[in-house]
Amino acid sequence: MEAFRHFLESFHPVPAEDWQLLSAGLSVSPVKEGAVLLREGKIARELYFICDGILRLVKRTPEGEDITMFFLKENKCAVVLDSFSQEIPSQYSLEAACDAMVIALRKDYLLRLYEEIPYLRSLVDSITQQGLLEKIHTRNAYMGLDATRRYQHFLEQEPDIVARVPLSDIASFLGITQQSLSRIRKNLHT
Repeated sequence: MEAFRHFLESFHPVPAEDWQLLSAGLSVSPVKEGAVLLREGKIARELYFICDGILRLVKRTPEGEDITMFFLKENKCAVVLDSFSQEIPSQYSLEAACDAMVIALRKDYLLRLYEEIPYLRSLVDSITQQGLLEKIHTRNAYMGLDATRRYQHFLEQEPDIVARVPLSDIASFLGITQQSLSRIRKNLHT
């Protein structure tokens, strides 16, 4: 729980009495690789903080193929924002890309906290805005790169993800087949 408190305090100081109120609504859960925290078509009712591990945002194609849209790792919040804020069915799933430990904060509790902790709404808005900017920056970094350069860039930027998640998830994030990724990896390491 302290990691979450430090994360929040990187945006705004959280006095002890506010932390007590907030922490009363938090639940810590281990999640196994492949576990679904939010299924596509369901409404997001929890905001997650990743203590350990990696989650992935997944979009299912009409053909039934799961595409990794984004990876989220330790000391980050994870939520399908439009579903959470507008209470609409999610167009994405949120899954554990490897074994993870998350802290969950239910939306109904968060809304009650907004009444008791005046700065909390702007704090959550700042966190979600930063997350959106990071996603845009990450996606833009891969635009215009061929498959080999996309993998090399990913390897340079996210070596910890490469070491912990299945190659099929990485291939889908990079927009290439798993066979192509295996060939690229072989060529780079020979």
